Amino acid sequence: MPKKPIIGLTLDLETSKTYSKFPWYALRENYCSSISNFGGIPIPLVYDNKSINSILDIIDGLVITGGAFDIDPKYYLERKKYKNIFIKNERTEFEINICKKALKKDIPILGICGGQQLLNIVYGGSLIQDIKKDLSTVIDHEQKNPRNQVSHSVKLNLNTKLYNIIKKKSIKVNSAHHQSIKTAGKGLIINAIAPDGVIEGIEDQSKSFCIGVQWHPEFMIKQSDNDLLKGFIKAAKKND
Repeated sequence: MPKKPIIGLTLDLETSKTYSKFPWYALRENYCSSISNFGGIPIPLVYDNKSINSILDIIDGLVITGGAFDIDPKYYLERKKYKNIFIKNERTEFEINICKKALKKDIPILGICGGQQLLNIVYGGSLIQDIKKDLSTVIDHEQKNPRNQVSHSVKLNLNTKLYNIIKKKSIKVNSAHHQSIKTAGKGLIINAIAPDGVIEGIEDQSKSFCIGVQWHPEFMIKQSDNDLLKGFIKAAKKND
């Protein structure tokens, strides 16, 4: 049987005294089960900056996951504008470091929600610090309905890898973010956009697979989510 691709997934770090009285790593189960579902082997990645080169020798694909935190605005040369900006610099530093090196090796990368924003920062882009405060929109990007349901539509741009994978001009997605991309980084193109203009997807077409999406395909709500995950795993298999 052909070898299954190994997919590294970045972890969150929590200090809330719930699971443990001491700091603990966290990863929602469906990040892993969705990778397994489409033929990959999910491997959570701890923040070991000294071992990044060894990690990249092992994995065939990289998922930059989301989380209930924000990227420090210093990374895109801004100051914090609002009190609701919650940062985790240890996580951000690791994700930037591993993402940069993975890009150099052309290891397939999928950025999900905050992972898309991280990917954009690596390419020199910037972020909207709070959608509700900075934009005029009727779309609630922090949806009130459960995350395993869709909440708004997204238009896919033609002549993009994302469109070639999903093969639909418009899809429905879930939404769980208060920040979004302001300017896309150099070398990235916008592949998906919400009706209110919020950027919902980016990609680097010079890479074998480098796509970021603002929604959470790991919930596998729609066929478009499944197609994206399958496309990512397919690229990781080629990298094997």
